[in-house]
Amino acid sequence: MEFLTDPVFLSRLQFALTTVFHITFPTLTIGLGVYLVVVEWLWLRTGDLVYFRQFRFWSRLFAVNFAVGVVSGIPLEFQFGTNWGPFSATVGNFFGQVLGFEGTMAFMLESAFLYIMLFGWKRVGPKMHFTATILVAFAASLSAFWILVANSWMQTPSGGHIANGIFVVDNYLAAIFSPDLPLAFTHMYLACLEVSLFVIGAVSGINIMLGRNAAFFLKSFKIAAIAALVVAPLQAFIGDANGQEIGRLQPAKVAAIEAHWNTNKPGTGAPWNMFAWPDPEHERNYFQLEIPYALSLLITHSPTGIVPGLKDFPKEDRPPIVLPFYSFRLMVGIGFIMVGVMLWTFWEWKKGRLTVTAAPGRKWLYLAWAAMAGGAYVAVVMGWITREVGRQPWLAYGLIRRAEGHSDLTAGEVWVSLVGFLVAYTILFSLFVFFMGKLLKKGPNMEELPPAAHARG
Repeated sequence: MEFLTDPVFLSRLQFALTTVFHITFPTLTIGLGVYLVVVEWLWLRTGDLVYFRQFRFWSRLFAVNFAVGVVSGIPLEFQFGTNWGPFSATVGNFFGQVLGFEGTMAFMLESAFLYIMLFGWKRVGPKMHFTATILVAFAASLSAFWILVANSWMQTPSGGHIANGIFVVDNYLAAIFSPDLPLAFTHMYLACLEVSLFVIGAVSGINIMLGRNAAFFLKSFKIAAIAALVVAPLQAFIGDANGQEIGRLQPAKVAAIEAHWNTNKPGTGAPWNMFAWPDPEHERNYFQLEIPYALSLLITHSPTGIVPGLKDFPKEDRPPIVLPFYSFRLMVGIGFIMVGVMLWTFWEWKKGRLTVTAAPGRKWLYLAWAAMAGGAYVAVVMGWITREVGRQPWLAYGLIRRAEGHSDLTAGEVWVSLVGFLVAYTILFSLFVFFMGKLLKKGPNMEELPPAAHARG
């Protein structure tokens, strides 16, 4: 239990817990923002009141998630100064500016137009209101972009050099668009859309099952299903491409994720360990269930492609193995189940079972959507664990180690803030559940009418 007295471990634990809590809220608002753009566009195009009421109902859920996301996200940036001061002092020339861009560009834009989107129906015309909705959705996505710029730079630092202990930027564009960014941002953005679509589908499905406003929720269920049919397979494709890119940029991370100890010899393929129990001390796996050639195929798209093993890297440069190994497999497994639920849904649709009269009887389908809504959140968290633990022992890969970037804090001092965050976030989550429960129980207002100017739109 020595790790409980290690201030570096405790600071990492604190950042991980606060991040996992925070990430669930913007993940939903990013995709929900896109959904609101779609239903408002359908409302303007068709004049069908169901789309107006769709917007009003889901925008209230968006607002609650946005509020909790903002409150829970602020402590994350402060921790770079309190717990990781030397890291901030070293890379602040670039890293601090990126986080500043996220606040000034994305957060301010989103906050400014959110008021118009939520309360501006009687104050602005249809075009201005639709513009505000687009800008809110765009700002939420822009926020994700800048956060991924910062995180991808930590994975593959580029665009500058260290001089006198300070990172000096030589090329801002190269630093912003680090090699890890394009696929990492795309992978994360699709994950946000997947989470949102499965939450919309799950909430809709449960209400259909319970006989509450079946026609209204069947509409949102079908929109979510159509979009998820595109997003879920696309996510699998991008995930595969991202795996190859990581294999090229961070081979030690891939070797850890796959518990791959020995580099395969030329002409032989590296096997993929479906299951294994890694033993880092003796540099081997206790047991393993292998698929021959599969790892070479996954990482190099060649059955005999060379995949570096962990033994090629000094022990002090190797990431932990057990956590990323199982986190990665859980993430991938959930992703494939999502694709299966999508295929099941369209089979039911094709058979004519998703009509207002027949849909309430598809109980198991809606329960599967509900399970996958939770699974989508788990997959996002597992993905981040794989990504962040696989970067260890570096804060900025190859540039600064975690021990070098930690502030001079004692374990007791970190414990105080850690417990404080746990208490504060527990209260915050309780309030979130209370208000979300009220909104979901109340449901959509089926008598609500738009202002006259919007009705003409």
